[in-house]
Amino acid sequence: MKTVRKIEQNQSVQCSRLRVAAYCRVSTDYDAQLESLETQKSHYENYIRLQDNWELAGIYFDEGISGTRSDSRPELQRLMADCRAGKIDYILTKSISRFSRNTTDCIDLVRSLLRLNIPIYFEKENLNTGSMEGELILSILSSMAEDESRSISNNSKWSLERRFQNGTFKSSSLPYGYKREGEDIVIIPDEAEIIKRIFAEALAGKGAYTIAKGLNSDGVPPIRKNEWSSTTVFWILRNEFYIGDAVFQKTFTDESFSRHLNKGYLTRYRSNDHHEAIISRADFEAVAAIIAQRASEKGIPGAKAKFLDRSALSGKIICGECGGIFKHRIHHSLSSRSYSAWCCSTHLRDKSRCSMKFVRDEMVKFAFLTMMNKLIFAKETILLPYLKALKGNSENKDMQRISTLEQQISDIAEQQNTITMLMAQGCIDQVLFNQENNELKARAARCRTELNAIKQNSKGECSVIRETSELIAFASYSEMLTDFSDEVFSRFVNSITAVTRNEISFELKCGLTLKEEIE
Repeated sequence: MKTVRKIEQNQSVQCSRLRVAAYCRVSTDYDAQLESLETQKSHYENYIRLQDNWELAGIYFDEGISGTRSDSRPELQRLMADCRAGKIDYILTKSISRFSRNTTDCIDLVRSLLRLNIPIYFEKENLNTGSMEGELILSILSSMAEDESRSISNNSKWSLERRFQNGTFKSSSLPYGYKREGEDIVIIPDEAEIIKRIFAEALAGKGAYTIAKGLNSDGVPPIRKNEWSSTTVFWILRNEFYIGDAVFQKTFTDESFSRHLNKGYLTRYRSNDHHEAIISRADFEAVAAIIAQRASEKGIPGAKAKFLDRSALSGKIICGECGGIFKHRIHHSLSSRSYSAWCCSTHLRDKSRCSMKFVRDEMVKFAFLTMMNKLIFAKETILLPYLKALKGNSENKDMQRISTLEQQISDIAEQQNTITMLMAQGCIDQVLFNQENNELKARAARCRTELNAIKQNSKGECSVIRETSELIAFASYSEMLTDFSDEVFSRFVNSITAVTRNEISFELKCGLTLKEEIE
């Protein structure tokens, strides 16, 4: 019997479908542009779905974003990330100018995609990067797109500059404390009160850090982030908008489409009395003077934010080897943990001139806490006898010398009267009178100089006595310190000397110098 073999039907080989994505972009958020974007998206969705061997991998679109820089377009970055993840095989886009108006960026993006074996099709130019033999055409076309972008930018800049000059430019965003109602800029009352508080506290001597800390403690809603920062406070204190003036072109875009602060590269335009002020010009100028003065005292060039955001230790640590001022630095250990440290400025510039190495910020602060806790614990054996000795010296030695000098000055005055009378009676001639009188004047001048010096020193001693009394009062009511306080440090310490890397000394305002070891 013959065997019948059933022949199975050949199964067709399933072709893998091409995963196709599309990228769209409009440069503004105007309604007309957004409608164009929606049209682009709909076009690509329908076009891709009509292809038998294609499947939609996604539509990526950036709204209201310039095409000059790829790193500023989140959707383009997401497209590239998905390509690197192997989710896309092919990309469609309307034109080179939609993809990028920066030649360098365009070439780099195409090269990156080709390395992933992902071509791009530019519809307008009918250009497929997967089939072209070189980059010449793409380079030429993208350069043309870049020139177009630069031309548009120059025209826009000219228009903006005209509006800057005549004061008609209208910013899309306004600083904290203001809002726009129609064509007018109006004050937000609640926010204006916060602005006034910040300036009042700055005039009272508070720094930006302290002001920000107070705002956070009082639960004042921050501008954008979760809390107030010293940087935000400093920005408010330096913003001329709060006195009713507007300054235009504070920033600019260079030829590479990167944004920079305008530090004199281009003309800045100022419109005085541009809108209603929150702060008076007198208060604004007074705060600016305080900022400049503190910056000068700390050796900070220019009135920068960092002086207001400085630690209480800034400018207070002196190198015991060369006398240089320690600067704040962030160090990175082998374990990749960063930590705060203080380094001699001379050592940073030239290690051969000073061998002093850095000290950790946390160790300096711990040494301060240790020193203060010793004073709190032993105030009766250290501070009280010290105060008694200061008062004794001040009352006995100086008072006795002052009395002696005042008596000598009185005696000299009597002698001058005597020789004047003798000359008037003809008992002595003019030459002898002049000689004796000049000598008496010189003696009186020396006595007055010494007397003034003692009195000035006495004022200093009185100041030291007052500082010592304040330290004793603090030690009497304060518990042992557990956390470093900028306020407490600034209240009692004049300076710190880094004797060695393992030993520092605190020069207190009361005249005491106390050493502490650090690890």
